[in-house]
Amino acid sequence: MKLLARRAVLWAATLAFGAALAGPALAQDKIVVGAYPANPPWQFKNEKGEFEGFEIEMAKEIAKRLNIGIEFQDSGFQALFAATSSGRIDMAMASITITPERLKSQSFTQAHYDSDLGIASQKAKPINSAEELKGKTIGVLSTSTGDKWTKENQAKYGVATIRGYNQQTEMLLDLAAGRVDGVVSDIPGMEFSFVKMKDLAVTARIKTGEQYGLMMKKGHPLLEKVNTTITAMKKDGTLGAIHKKWFGTDAPADSSTMQERPLPKE
Repeated sequence: MKLLARRAVLWAATLAFGAALAGPALAQDKIVVGAYPANPPWQFKNEKGEFEGFEIEMAKEIAKRLNIGIEFQDSGFQALFAATSSGRIDMAMASITITPERLKSQSFTQAHYDSDLGIASQKAKPINSAEELKGKTIGVLSTSTGDKWTKENQAKYGVATIRGYNQQTEMLLDLAAGRVDGVVSDIPGMEFSFVKMKDLAVTARIKTGEQYGLMMKKGHPLLEKVNTTITAMKKDGTLGAIHKKWFGTDAPADSSTMQERPLPKE
């Protein structure tokens, strides 16, 4: 009995030593990702009800490299913030802009995309500048940076009414139907939608220097590992290839898609 006990102790010690050499194991077996399904090309659902898109592919690659499972959950844009804060999901993605305000309550990975806001309108009734917002009804995605910018500049540019939406699709359909005069939102997602909605266009650009990151709970234990994985994907060209697939163009060499960026700090 003593010999068997000694062998058991030796075997346990050997396993522990081997695990130490292999590196620390992740404390969870999968990462739960909240995704906003009406946000192509970043994330959307195909005919089979499966998530696809730039950030979906990015998240799958991160999980693969971390040797961890992944689960996607539908979410409205606004709901993502409460879901990460409460720990109901590990990560949120919806072309979310990194801002000082958001960093007070959330963590973000390094930026993976550079963007600006745009004003979109009907081609037949274009709004060609911020000055032409005067007297107009403008649609925004609630709690987005487009919402924030429009509210902060409502008095300056004389915006008559700001109408908030939970879904970008609904907002753009109202624009097409003339229920709003224009919308303020991120340019890439709108341009992707306008490939099919041919009567609409981004008619003015608002320079903001926005950068998108993946959002996680403040101090999430996987934040550093996810961030390091994103750096590796930039350096080996994987993230650039994903950009090429979904936008049809090469990302600029000096962009956040191609170059390592610092981990955002409050």
